Amino acid sequence: MTAFLVILFAYLVGSIPTGVLLGRVAGVDVRTRGSGNIGATNVARTAGRTLGIFTLIGDALKGLAPVLICRALELGEAIVAAAAMAALCGHAFSVFLGFRGGKGVATGVGVLLGLAPASLPIPLAIFVATMAATRIVSLSSILAVLSAPFVVFLFRYPPAIAAAALAMAVLIISRHHENISRLLAGTERRFESRK
Repeated sequence: MTAFLVILFAYLVGSIPTGVLLGRVAGVDVRTRGSGNIGATNVARTAGRTLGIFTLIGDALKGLAPVLICRALELGEAIVAAAAMAALCGHAFSVFLGFRGGKGVATGVGVLLGLAPASLPIPLAIFVATMAATRIVSLSSILAVLSAPFVVFLFRYPPAIAAAALAMAVLIISRHHENISRLLAGTERRFESRK
């Protein structure tokens, strides 16, 4: 019962639509502006860089907090991994937004920070390097996320954690299917935030 409640709590925490709530501060419904995505990139583009940064932090905390709670309760790696994925699924399929949501990159960063902190610098470095070279957030995110399961495996984390990293990568990349189509067509936007 404890495990079920923790996983449900993780899903509900992940479901909090940070970008939508912060967009309202600027009088913007991010779901109807820009790309329509509720993540930090679209918030930055449509509501300003500061709110984009706060969205990034808030979304990452949604992934990190449930993992830290599970570890504090000493529930075991399988439950920790399940709670992490529940938080990520909450962000992608928010109960507060009719089971719609974001792509999960920032929440995935929080998840990875909680599950496998030693593995996080390599995906982050890939993101930063790709972003510096291309200014394309989606490509940077996809390459970083693709690297995560391999890095977690190389660092020899427990099987449940490695499985969660793989599931996380599959979910996040699947949420980028429209971006992938635009990347292949050469029409994906480069990043510019509203001042």
